[in-house]
Amino acid sequence: MGLDRDGAPPPVAILVLGLLAERPMHPYEMFQTTIERREDRLAKFRAGTMYHTVDRLESKGLIEIHEVTRDGNRPERTIYAITDTGRAVLDRSLEIILARHPQEYPELYLALSEAHGLPRQRVVELLTDRLDLMRADLEDQTTAVDDARARGTPEMFYLDAGCRIATLQTQIDWIVDLLDRIRGSEIEWLDDPDSTYLEAAPQKAGDR
Repeated sequence: MGLDRDGAPPPVAILVLGLLAERPMHPYEMFQTTIERREDRLAKFRAGTMYHTVDRLESKGLIEIHEVTRDGNRPERTIYAITDTGRAVLDRSLEIILARHPQEYPELYLALSEAHGLPRQRVVELLTDRLDLMRADLEDQTTAVDDARARGTPEMFYLDAGCRIATLQTQIDWIVDLLDRIRGSEIEWLDDPDSTYLEAAPQKAGDR
């Protein structure tokens, strides 16, 4: 199982260890719990990925078989539990991730840094489309939190949703303001007829 440069295991492994730190579970129960808590948005995986991760964690001694049960004629169910080593790895991983602020490279930042290369109106159209998607995501996240509260789910199980909602709302507000400034020509653009940047930019040899 690969580790990141600080020694933390992959996201799905952290989810599995975190679930088993609560109580012993069967792999499918782990998968269902992540879906119910919407933790499937924290890492890309399917049910098969969960089973594969469980096998690898067991081979590393981070989890172990707790018991094997059978209900009537149904197949046996293997229940897993976290080991002391697994608990130590989980604790250390969470400490690393919660404390660090790594340099990330979001695509949005990259696109914004070069957006001036597109026509002003095209950027307005694209960011408006993005706003629609972000607002839909925000509504979806907010509804999920409201539903969790209505079910009496402790907030500790959806702190990530609160962070996502706050981040989305902040980005939405910033993009709304940016769009107003771009539409109002408060920000100079390369396709402006009177762009001072183009006047000041050195000409290429072929343009002389």
